Amino acid sequence: MTAVQEQDVVDLLVDQHNEIKALFGQVSRAQGAEKRELFEGLVRLLAVHESAEEIVVHPTAQREIERGREVVKQRRQEEDEAKHVLAELYDLGVDHPDFDQRLAAFADAVVQHAGKEESEEFSALRRSMSAEQLRQMSGAIRAAEAIAPTRPHPHSGESMGANVLAGPPLAVFDRVRDAIRDWREAHAR
Repeated sequence: MTAVQEQDVVDLLVDQHNEIKALFGQVSRAQGAEKRELFEGLVRLLAVHESAEEIVVHPTAQREIERGREVVKQRRQEEDEAKHVLAELYDLGVDHPDFDQRLAAFADAVVQHAGKEESEEFSALRRSMSAEQLRQMSGAIRAAEAIAPTRPHPHSGESMGANVLAGPPLAVFDRVRDAIRDWREAHAR
């Protein structure tokens, strides 16, 4: 097995949380086209990451960990709020005068959310499940990420069912929009 195949779901998601935190810092320091490009990468990572958690991690945690329903309900509420704020930031654009202040507040909320996931949900999954089950979940996360939307869709719902039903068509739509945007940017130079 490769290192990626050996990585369990908790390690994978914590690595993504660290990547998200680093991207927040990079976006806040960047300007112009670089800032826009970094923010689009952050949006994509957050949208894909949260969709995969909603499809794979939260349903498992709900069943497997102590107080699972309560813990997952709280995380889903935070994620729903984050989708709305992320969509607002995306619509606002990196050049708006309020963008940096709103991004900083959003970054704080996301970091707090990630900390709660790690301490309440992920650590409980590690205690409740075997190493092999956690490795298998990381494969399921990667599969879910492959069909996840690349933008926040605040009205699509937070449940596994909503993500499984709405995710693939939204992902296709998002990926087409991404390709068109990338083509336009490449040919505008």
